[in-house]
Amino acid sequence: MKAWVVRQWGPPESMVFEDVEDRPPAAGMLRVKIEAAALNFFDALLVQGTYQVKPDFPFTPGAEVAGTVVAAPEGSGFAPGDRVQAGFPVNQVWMGGYAEMADTLPVAARRIPDSMSFADAAAFWLVYQTGHFGLHRRANLQPGETLLVHGGAGGVGSAAIQLGKAAGAKVIATAGSDDKVELCRRLGADHAINYKTQDFVDEVKRLTDQQGVDVVYDPIGGDVFDKSTKCIAFEGRIIVIGFASGRIPEVKANHVLVKNYSVVGLHWGAYGMRRPDLIDEATRDLYAMYEAGKLKPHISATYPLGRAVEALKAVSSGQTTGKVLLTADE
Repeated sequence: MKAWVVRQWGPPESMVFEDVEDRPPAAGMLRVKIEAAALNFFDALLVQGTYQVKPDFPFTPGAEVAGTVVAAPEGSGFAPGDRVQAGFPVNQVWMGGYAEMADTLPVAARRIPDSMSFADAAAFWLVYQTGHFGLHRRANLQPGETLLVHGGAGGVGSAAIQLGKAAGAKVIATAGSDDKVELCRRLGADHAINYKTQDFVDEVKRLTDQQGVDVVYDPIGGDVFDKSTKCIAFEGRIIVIGFASGRIPEVKANHVLVKNYSVVGLHWGAYGMRRPDLIDEATRDLYAMYEAGKLKPHISATYPLGRAVEALKAVSSGQTTGKVLLTADE
């Protein structure tokens, strides 16, 4: 079978598309024929060797896929022909999603609704799970509250906009261009701000009658986090999702105290080890919202598997929106 293989740290061009040995799956592993695989920004960091986890060489990147089960261990609850979404923890990416087939643990796979396409399934898992845990479990977002979503045109941001609206919140989104601002509105944001041409702090205060927002969903960090502390409401919650800006901000505890707000971290991957039951609950809720038409992944581009280098370069450039996929179709 074909797979993209990383044998040394470097840019996307350092990956090699090659034939790999088609061995039977290891004991206890589920084998999936991949129909669609999602690319993520951290894939590029993984290939470069700058991510916090560094797999042994050789490895295949790709953390989330959708496809069809071709082999399943006895007692796993899966059978050949099942349509599934599957994840690959970054410490197991030796056989990840940039391939025609991949193996994963049964606990990392879920059957998908009949109404869900393989493309939507591949684009669905990480961003909507992150949003669900961040907004509901960590921030306890309530109907009628105001949610500020940074990076609203990106993968996690676009999912958070939809989840915020589904929860009955008023949603304000920020993005870095007029086109991305318009996309945020199409995704359901009540208001969208171009942070490169407007001061989002001033705009948020204007839109909230100087009260600020109840919840900030922040995958950016850096200056965006710092400025968000200036427009957070009384008893507001800032959810720390990531640091796409490259700078990890420092929290001023005296400011947190005086303004009476909370800074809440979300490490979604930790729930797989500590509370997998909560992931099952979130999955049922998310699939129900998808089937009800409340959630729909924004997929901005698809590439055939053989063009993974081009696709990963596009994602790592920051110019794409929503999710970008690799597909089995040539």
